[in-house]
Amino acid sequence: MNRFNVFGGLFRTLLLILAQVILFKNLVLFDSAFCFGYILIFLMLPMDTNPIVQLLVGFVVGIVIDSFYNTLGIHAAASVLLVYLRIYWSRVMTPSGGYDSGPKINLRTQGLGWFVTYTYPLIFVHILLLLFIEAAGFGLFWQTLTKVFYSSVFTLIIILIIQYLFYKKMK
Repeated sequence: MNRFNVFGGLFRTLLLILAQVILFKNLVLFDSAFCFGYILIFLMLPMDTNPIVQLLVGFVVGIVIDSFYNTLGIHAAASVLLVYLRIYWSRVMTPSGGYDSGPKINLRTQGLGWFVTYTYPLIFVHILLLLFIEAAGFGLFWQTLTKVFYSSVFTLIIILIIQYLFYKKMK
């Protein structure tokens, strides 16, 4: 990985964190659908990134988001789980020809079907853990599960919009 890719990744990470704490934090639909666009940071990590580095990125970004949301490690826990599952899910989702070296994960290079199949389960599990920890149990199981479903669909739609707006097709 060259220096340009590292700085580009850090710049995207900072932009997504800023977008989360300034814009997405206040983007709520009908008090049931919340947007967690910052998880795009984890979903777009190159496939050849060291798993330990991925887990550290998940923890650090989660703690930064927690500091703005005034939550005590909830986002960090959900982010680390997402990254941990992503490591194995990406192996399951490997195309038949494998990935190119330094593969970029985005909608334009993989296609809509593959990208949604890759991202939606990870988004769902992230938000599932996040909202059930926040609910402090299963007392409001169906209400929380409804919020998880709507939030995961809403987050997926926002991520797809970001992908279409900011990532160009590779030639």
